[in-house]
Amino acid sequence: MKFKIGKNASIHLGCRFDTSGFFSMGSNSTVNQYCHMDNRGGIYIGSNVSISAQVSIVTADHDFGDEMCIARKDKVVIEDYVFIGYGAKIFKNVKMHYGSVLGGASLLTKDTLPYGIYYGVPAKFKKERRNDLKHTSMYKRLFH
Repeated sequence: MKFKIGKNASIHLGCRFDTSGFFSMGSNSTVNQYCHMDNRGGIYIGSNVSISAQVSIVTADHDFGDEMCIARKDKVVIEDYVFIGYGAKIFKNVKMHYGSVLGGASLLTKDTLPYGIYYGVPAKFKKERRNDLKHTSMYKRLFH
């Protein structure tokens, strides 16, 4: 698939990718089961990132204002120590900064602040997370 996957990183069963390449993930990061990674515009994930099950990251859409309804794509960047909750969705041209959190079932369309906790539809800043993070997001499930 021409992906760049760091040491002790894992992608669990049932995940879907839209193309080969345009995907990298740092060490000790996990993409849980049944996630949809629309990596046509590029998805770049740092280290110690936890992406919960059934998350969608979408890097492409269409310009409905254009007579040809042209396709548009742009990357998604997820920095180190980010946590993304179950069923969340992230759209193109978004950067989740170091240590930020996106709550389950939330929709993120704008960049986060470092250590910010966001949730809702659309996701909004709620409070700040502690900034002395040292955990690892490396784990494996049965039938990984």
